[in-house]
Amino acid sequence: MVRKVSDILKEKERTYSFELFPPKTKRGMRKLFETANILKDLKPDWFAVTYGAGGSTREFTTDIADELQKKFGVPAMHHLTCVGHNKDELRTIIGKLKEKNICNILALRGDLPEGLSYWKPPPEELEYCYQLVDLIRSYDDFFSVGVAGFPEGHIDCPDKESDSRYLKIKIDAGGEFVITQLFFDNNDYFEYVERVRKIGVTAPIIPGILPVIDYQALLRMCRTCGATIPQRVHDIFKPLDGNAEATYEAGVEFAVKQCDELLERGAPGLHFFALNKVEPTREILNRIKHFR
Repeated sequence: MVRKVSDILKEKERTYSFELFPPKTKRGMRKLFETANILKDLKPDWFAVTYGAGGSTREFTTDIADELQKKFGVPAMHHLTCVGHNKDELRTIIGKLKEKNICNILALRGDLPEGLSYWKPPPEELEYCYQLVDLIRSYDDFFSVGVAGFPEGHIDCPDKESDSRYLKIKIDAGGEFVITQLFFDNNDYFEYVERVRKIGVTAPIIPGILPVIDYQALLRMCRTCGATIPQRVHDIFKPLDGNAEATYEAGVEFAVKQCDELLERGAPGLHFFALNKVEPTREILNRIKHFR
């Protein structure tokens, strides 16, 4: 029986999970499962599988999640988005997940397809994440449903207070836990938790951790998702740009300190954006004081 993330969070003081993305090649797919085979020895509470930026590899997500559960006995959380699907297509996907016993879903609005700066669904179709949560919830209590959180506020949201209200709407619709976007200033996370608690959000809020191993890749990723790179992060990593070994060492050191503080101050776990790599996630976990 595959365990629900919501049940795991009720039973454990801290959880540790790894996010993977669907590769575009057969070689990448083989490498993905080799990586997961090593990461499973760290005893993750679940793997998460993304839905592909703009839908480019989303057709592989279900197969990967299914295979991870079968091969390694670790629950897989399937990302699912509104963008690019009508309700009939979403019902078909959700039904397939149920058939395969994939009972954990991270419900998202989703990234826009490449080249689009605006998206509006046809009338009667889903536009917002809370509507997707509501649709998933129509399948009795089979699924455990998580939603995304944005400590700095969503890139398209006018202010943090509005962003907090939108999170509550998603939780009220049936979201049971929150996984945050990457951030590098822990104060953003703690202020976010305090802000949403004040308006009645009681769900666990799990910080998303991105280890820095490539400065230029970090710049590109944060431009895309809207996350802020604090000046102290630039000060650490910009001088190391092009020096892979030094960047890796500094990235591990930064992440270990970040994770230790998060756990010391009450975060319910850590969700690593592993980028289909074993390292540096494994090294970071092995160095975290509070791991297990």
